[in-house]
Amino acid sequence: MPLDPLAKRLLTMMAAAAPQARGRPSVEARRQSLAKLMQFARADAPDVTTRDGMLPGRAGEVPYRLYTPANDDELAPGFVFFHGGGLVAGGIATHDRIAAALAHATGCRLISVDYRLAPEHRFPAAVDDAIAATEWVAREAASLGIDADRLVVGGDSAGATLAAIVCQEAAQTAGLAIAAQCLICPVLDFEETSPSREAFAEGHLIDRVTIEADLSDYLPDGVDTADPRVSPLRATRLTGLPTAIIHTAEYDPMRDEGNAYARKLLAAGVAVEHVCHDGMVHNFHAMGAILPQAQLVLSQIGEQVRRAVEK
Repeated sequence: MPLDPLAKRLLTMMAAAAPQARGRPSVEARRQSLAKLMQFARADAPDVTTRDGMLPGRAGEVPYRLYTPANDDELAPGFVFFHGGGLVAGGIATHDRIAAALAHATGCRLISVDYRLAPEHRFPAAVDDAIAATEWVAREAASLGIDADRLVVGGDSAGATLAAIVCQEAAQTAGLAIAAQCLICPVLDFEETSPSREAFAEGHLIDRVTIEADLSDYLPDGVDTADPRVSPLRATRLTGLPTAIIHTAEYDPMRDEGNAYARKLLAAGVAVEHVCHDGMVHNFHAMGAILPQAQLVLSQIGEQVRRAVEK
């Protein structure tokens, strides 16, 4: 299907505003760019309330924000959410509207985790924070108003990387049960360059230069990019993972790895609901002010998560 006309208009506007000579972005420029992009988020989340707190991480406290939908049950399903941003950008504030919308759509009490970012904190800091946060939510579920038997772990873009890693690690950990994983435009493989990464390396919202800069800032020298804690697609043990809800986009450089992960999970006997959205670009779900499809996919995710946690 052709690129969605509204998505094409957005890409044209971004190209016109970009400098002619495209070089490696600084960390600060990367963070400012994501913050500006996330201003296009528009999502309905009536009567969702929030509360900020700190949870214990492996290297100190980690900030979080708890989103509670209106009229939820005494013990509601829980959703541990990790924001995107290449593991170098983003935070609770940039993804506030998306987190609130997901809480509303899914009926979950959602915990948005402000994990440590690179290059100040390189691999495996974000992974350690993500695992610690999930374990804490499971352990403190009752005090958070969460049913520990109905726990979802998810994220968008690089946040989905963390979610996939957490689920793979949890499958090897006795006592940590996750009902479903929700991966939105996931980044899952840095070991090989897929056809979609080649085809959409330039001019499709996130480009090769930015992806390579993020990885360079995130990974210390000598780390194997085939390590499943870096490239979850490379994991060889997938049996027993939680139900997967995966959303990819046709014109996303990371499309092929998300699609491949859905296939690998199915082959391993994991229940998968996978949708590749025609005509869409990376991060489309977070651009509701421009793309009507964003609202639709959040509603669809809500329905899918509700089904997954009620099984």
